[in-house]
Amino acid sequence: MPGVYRLGQKFGLYALLAILAFAAVFAFLPGGSGASAQTGATLQGVKLALYPARDPDAVWTFGARSVVSDPLKGETHLTGLSGGERRLTVRDAGGQPTGRTTLDARLDAPDLTIDAQDDLTTRQARITLVQQCAVLALKGTPDQPVRIEQGSGFSAPVAEMTSPLLNGHVERLRMTFGFVIEDADDRRSTFTSDLDSTARCVGGRLVPGT
Repeated sequence: MPGVYRLGQKFGLYALLAILAFAAVFAFLPGGSGASAQTGATLQGVKLALYPARDPDAVWTFGARSVVSDPLKGETHLTGLSGGERRLTVRDAGGQPTGRTTLDARLDAPDLTIDAQDDLTTRQARITLVQQCAVLALKGTPDQPVRIEQGSGFSAPVAEMTSPLLNGHVERLRMTFGFVIEDADDRRSTFTSDLDSTARCVGGRLVPGT
């Protein structure tokens, strides 16, 4: 049966590291050479929820074939990723949580690393911004991976973007979760738009206009 781990909002990634830290003890027990000893633990078939301290209204959920934790580096590496989602707390008119959440973004990636600040990095990713019906194919490099910063947005050296009104090839992209481009290399980026389009994004689906 898959393991299920919940990362607390206040402690973020450290909750998972505390669960797995026992493995570090065994790395220093007699019987293993210093060169081959490793810290951390590997889990398989894991469902994981991440509550980032810097983005208290958001929760990330993932399924992963394998999760490898390194307490010394403060990192957790996920492979065989599935079902990556970012959901936001729904609040009432008075600003109080209703107990419900709404789907804000989907994340598809071959692997993912969560650091001690709860930020996510990967070599490539596909992000769907549900409320904008926008899809971004992001590509990174070994020196500059795709980076998702909690409470802010995401960045990538290269992005291919499609949306109802704006499409483009974007380099050195930095964008918010609200589909606002904060930075881009204007000389190497190209955009096209369909100002005559009557299509609308309703509930995450593109609806043709009349």
